[in-house]
Amino acid sequence: MRRHPTAKLQRVIELLELGKSISQTMALTGISKGSISRIRSEYCPNLQERPSGRPRKLSGPDMHYARHLIRSGQAKNAVALIKQLKAMTCPALSPTTIRRALRLTGWKPRKKVKKPRLTRRHRKARLDWAERHRHWTVEDWKRVLWSDETKVNRLGNDGDEIVWVQEGEGLNARTVTQTVKGGGGRIMVWGCIGWNRPGVARLIEGKMDAKIYTHILDHELTQSVKKLKLRQGRFVFQQDNDLKHMYKMAQNWFDGQKYKVMDWPAQSPDANPIENL
Repeated sequence: MRRHPTAKLQRVIELLELGKSISQTMALTGISKGSISRIRSEYCPNLQERPSGRPRKLSGPDMHYARHLIRSGQAKNAVALIKQLKAMTCPALSPTTIRRALRLTGWKPRKKVKKPRLTRRHRKARLDWAERHRHWTVEDWKRVLWSDETKVNRLGNDGDEIVWVQEGEGLNARTVTQTVKGGGGRIMVWGCIGWNRPGVARLIEGKMDAKIYTHILDHELTQSVKKLKLRQGRFVFQQDNDLKHMYKMAQNWFDGQKYKVMDWPAQSPDANPIENL
């Protein structure tokens, strides 16, 4: 390697250690690219390679802070993040830059999942219920008959649909969800499941009240107990805390049948396996 004056050699090493690229160092010193590469190999072998291309607008600490703002709920979207990051004297940022940077670190947007609101009282009730059943065996759970009601729309569903379209594509049967006034109507379905299979279901036209629910208990529930060969006094019936379940009419029916009803914590649909059907 051609020997350069000590001062010039030291200048090249300083520039490289300051993070200057080989091209930048070449422009500042007048030394050839090949010579600078050899100086780097000989005098700065442990120097990290400078990434090519335009430097990122967000540094590692910036991204760490951005993720903290999202996790803590202080920023809910890219626009809110920009406002927060400006306080850290970050360069001018666009929402696209923020979203791209988050995706590069493994984050991705998705629709919020709707779940029942849990107060401190709800959480305590759920924990107490779990403590009471923590020692139940598989045989104990086999004795539970789970029940629930669900709404079924005659046309479509209540959720949003996502469709991929081409630029300039207009409205057509594929890109449009057709609706009718009043939503097309809906029905309620009551059902129950045992350990091995489902019980008897019931379609309910209109709104279900305590009278209809008691009729279901007297017919569909009774048929389900026979179908699943559950022994009276041995199985446990689960229902949620819907108001119609708590009416005196339904309570009197259970008292007359001597059925065991599971004490169920409020706001706990996620603990009911029938939700997966």
